[in-house]
Amino acid sequence: MSQTLTEAFPLTLAQAFTRNFLGQSPNWYKLTITGFLITNPVLLYAMGPYVTGWALILEFIFTLTMALKCYPLQPGGLLLLEAIIIGLASPEQVYHETAQNFPVILLLMFMVAGIYFLRDLLLATFTRLLLGVRSKSQLAVLFCGVSAILSAFLDALTVTAVIITVAGGFYAVYHRAVSGKRHAREHDHSDDTPIDGDHKIDLEQFRAFLRNLMMHGAVGTALGGVMTLVGEPQNLLIGHIMGWRFTEFFLQMAPVTIPVFIVGLVLCVTLEQCRWFGYGATLPSAVRQILEEFEASEHTRRGQLEIAVLIVQALAALLLVLALGLQIAEVGLIGLAVIILATAFNGITEEHRLGHAFEEALPFTALLVVFFGVVAVIHQQHLFTPILHWALAFQGSLQQVVFFLASGLLSMISDNVFVATIYIDEIKAAFDAGQLSVEQFNHLAVAINTGTNIPSIATPNGQAAFLFLLTSTLAPLIRLSYGRMLWMALPYTIVLGATALASTWIFI
Repeated sequence: MSQTLTEAFPLTLAQAFTRNFLGQSPNWYKLTITGFLITNPVLLYAMGPYVTGWALILEFIFTLTMALKCYPLQPGGLLLLEAIIIGLASPEQVYHETAQNFPVILLLMFMVAGIYFLRDLLLATFTRLLLGVRSKSQLAVLFCGVSAILSAFLDALTVTAVIITVAGGFYAVYHRAVSGKRHAREHDHSDDTPIDGDHKIDLEQFRAFLRNLMMHGAVGTALGGVMTLVGEPQNLLIGHIMGWRFTEFFLQMAPVTIPVFIVGLVLCVTLEQCRWFGYGATLPSAVRQILEEFEASEHTRRGQLEIAVLIVQALAALLLVLALGLQIAEVGLIGLAVIILATAFNGITEEHRLGHAFEEALPFTALLVVFFGVVAVIHQQHLFTPILHWALAFQGSLQQVVFFLASGLLSMISDNVFVATIYIDEIKAAFDAGQLSVEQFNHLAVAINTGTNIPSIATPNGQAAFLFLLTSTLAPLIRLSYGRMLWMALPYTIVLGATALASTWIFI
């Protein structure tokens, strides 16, 4: 219809530019982004770089909240380009922030693709698990607990990639079946038009069920990631500055992290039992039947070739866990090794088949570089400095609490790795200057690490794993928007944040 109208009433060049700008996004969204781009230079002239820098952060967060309307790379990228042009950040500073986070970029480029080539094994394993555990509360605790344990020794992004692959596989099996394309090679999982009324009701409930599991799993990555030296990038940084090895790091954090972990699992069960904040959705019987039929058919048709594929994937997965646990190389390089092994021994040699594996991660990788550019604005304009100086003015246990709150609140709107880097460098300088005792130095390090890891689950931009989930291809399929993530993360943020704060005050 629109093509017919266009042919009948040809667009002017100005209308063509307007229509092409941000593609299919709503007109109000296009106008809002345009307003941001016009306002920022005026704001810089009238109010200065500090106020404009904070405005840019809020504008970038807005693009994240509207991720289902328009992928944040384009509008966020335009805001960053303008910030560089008007002098809020230099290209050198953006490059510095990007280079400093190169291991994360390497991880996204290769580890996520490596997980893609293990999807047959993951789908077979988790399908059996999903069908074997009928209690939703037990299943939720299992997803949360396993994600936590894995994230304590692996990387949160890697674990998130695994659960996204699993949930995406479940969704694809059901959607393909109820669309009447059970055996079709190509299928658009975002198109619900072939699905009739009864199946649509089950589909909505299945989406809610998968949202529950994904959020429990994502929170689990934070619960486990805060515990160990290798759990999160900032942990390694803090451990290096403090001189803590693996065991000492765990013991220093344990007075806060162990209570938080226990309370997190209890809260997981409570949310499912009480059906609060969008939790408590069960697996529809019709969906269970289709998944059982899928598992049975896969088992029946599994010949020697398919078994060989699963064996290779299992060996590659074992290598992945051992290599990550022993830290024999950067995570991204281990992911590259998984790609090579899982494809070479499973006959995947065509370039187009390899290319599919990178479709999920590369847009997010580009978005993350834009995010690092926004961090460069924060750094270059010293946006967090006043808050840091305010926190240092306190003394004793109150100082630990203030550092926990300050680092936690800032991590909700910025990169938690960046916040931890700024804060640990500042307290190290204060310690070197004789302003802090050894005991207080240790206590503040614990407060900063737990503050940047726990409260940051409040928003998708607080942790890279949450942002990766929000911008994944799975999120729109299961209707997991920015606002819904905020709502579903809220009970965890409040309860776990309060538990960590109380533990910081009482135990350290």
